[in-house]
Amino acid sequence: MKELVCIDREEGLAMLTLNRPEKLNALDYALIDRLLALLDLLETDAAVRAIILTGAGERAFSAGGDIWEFSASVGQGPEAALRDFVARGQRLTARIESYRKPIIVAVNGLAYGGGCEITEAAPLAVASRTARFAKPEIRLGMPPTFGGTQRLPRLAGRKRAMELLLTGESFSAERALALGLVNHVVEPVQLLPAARHLARQILAHSPLAVGAVLGAVTRGINLSIAEGLAVEAGEFARMVPTDDLREGLAAWRERRGAQYSGLWPGQVAPLSEGI
Repeated sequence: MKELVCIDREEGLAMLTLNRPEKLNALDYALIDRLLALLDLLETDAAVRAIILTGAGERAFSAGGDIWEFSASVGQGPEAALRDFVARGQRLTARIESYRKPIIVAVNGLAYGGGCEITEAAPLAVASRTARFAKPEIRLGMPPTFGGTQRLPRLAGRKRAMELLLTGESFSAERALALGLVNHVVEPVQLLPAARHLARQILAHSPLAVGAVLGAVTRGINLSIAEGLAVEAGEFARMVPTDDLREGLAAWRERRGAQYSGLWPGQVAPLSEGI
């Protein structure tokens, strides 16, 4: 049976590849469930400190939700459509957004609908110069359902997002960069090397500190500045008793490279889990 999400490992990294190229990597229910299961496993795997998420083939990262499957749920009424499609998709994008390890989306082609919403939810993204993005749900007679009406305005601004949401027009990787949807645009052959380079820059730092940054930004971004500062202070306070903070300070004083353990006080290094 074909793997819906392929996984490859290299030092410190896991590469997840959406593997329905014949369907433009459309997000059917089984693929979403498999991706969620892999994210759960990788989050507790100490050997994996960053994830790159991309799509199989050259045409698409993901063209969005599987319309045939979604249509069947719609035919069963609002309760089934909300349970099977909306809740599942929102669970995926919320999981990606709140993940305590960096997820870098490598957009290798079309990122339409749910594919665009995954990109919006991820903390970091690199796009091929040939990638195309779109919010085409309006053309199906519906709004986005995986968080696109909420995250895109926060990234791009209300009026820019409104234009994309209300017209359904596709847009280029360069415009995605200008809107803040991706961090870098590169030539197609450089897409995965660029994603790996970004990941390796992050892996040089304490995994506990990386998680603290991700948590502080994700939790604090929609709070008042006072509440956000309290979140930031709380993340710092958790770091104070760790060996990683002591090692980082000692390495700076001694002008040497830091060697981080990534362990909380009293924690024993877990074995890597096989997948």
